Amino acid sequence: MILYTVQPGDSLDSIAARYGISSGTIAYDNQIPYPYALTPGAGLLLSQASMQLTAADIAVTESDRYAYSGGYAYPFINRWILEQTLPYLSDLFVFSYGFTPEGSLIPPLWDDSFMISLAKEMGTAPILTLTPFGPDGLFNNTLIHSIVNSPDASARLIGELTVQMEARGFAGVDIDFEYVLSEDRIPFAEFVKKVHDAMDPLGCITSVALAPKTSDNQEGLLYGGKDYALLGAAADYVLLMTYEWGYTYGPPMAVAPLDKVRQVVEYALTRIPADKINLGIANYGYDWPLPFERGVTKARTLGNIEARQIAVSQGVPIEFDEQGQSPHFTYRSGNIEHEVWFEDVRSIHGKYSLVREYGLRGMSTWQIMQLFRGMWLLQNAEFL
Repeated sequence: MILYTVQPGDSLDSIAARYGISSGTIAYDNQIPYPYALTPGAGLLLSQASMQLTAADIAVTESDRYAYSGGYAYPFINRWILEQTLPYLSDLFVFSYGFTPEGSLIPPLWDDSFMISLAKEMGTAPILTLTPFGPDGLFNNTLIHSIVNSPDASARLIGELTVQMEARGFAGVDIDFEYVLSEDRIPFAEFVKKVHDAMDPLGCITSVALAPKTSDNQEGLLYGGKDYALLGAAADYVLLMTYEWGYTYGPPMAVAPLDKVRQVVEYALTRIPADKINLGIANYGYDWPLPFERGVTKARTLGNIEARQIAVSQGVPIEFDEQGQSPHFTYRSGNIEHEVWFEDVRSIHGKYSLVREYGLRGMSTWQIMQLFRGMWLLQNAEFL
């Protein structure tokens, strides 16, 4: 298995002939549609046991170490995509369940029964994701404050979570609370511990999502209420949300630049054991119209395969930022210039390398709503 960067003049057939692999396999693994057009700079995964490779070709090292792999999905996920993805997941995070200030659990708007049953059929553990969304559909720290500071409300919510575990067959709870107030730092950690203590006798796992901090006293709405040491001790494991450096309302840049991701991991390891850390993996990119104007410009979210196809259709090469280990390109549509940053198998390989280098528990992907087959094949090659 190698990671190949398309060169000028390459075609699917020429790459296939060079490496002794069928063009159909390359097209399938990398989701390249007919007429199989390529663009220079695109990253491809080439995988076939019979390939004749030189030492210089080897880009993916073998590992006999298993890593846990989770993926988030909404209940409106396409069933075929879910079926294609579940074989690569140890955990399926059902996104998401909410709650009232009084502690009553609110199920998703869409029926998630098929996700739970299909996950079980395919040997994947279904996990209930708990989120504090307000009436506007946004994370609400007032709602968080009410639940973590009320013994009655938290007890009611934990009781209803327990019912879901037993009645629906969930294998655990993932607590994804964002914008936790600084004043709620300790009550939030205590709430996570209460959930853990209720789940543990049932044989269920408790995890918690953490904003990507690099220091104890990092300023910002995302960081003040997340105490890495306390939450790492309270939960069975944590998810580092190592993405969104490039985001909808921010300036164009990599979604998950490897150098920034590494900084978060290295800080986390000073507060949490490696075997309790899942690294967040971004399965998406952004398309920004230019020029960027803060407070005005809004990027469009797009899938990684979609991003590559835009470059192909526009006839523009893909560049690769070596520091951030991230692909990007620009193109023009009408009178508007666009800048796109996304993930490909090379950038994903960089994140997987961190998991191996630091001996982390595994990785959790946000999100699996769009199929990125190369990522899952790469994961299998590196960890299974």
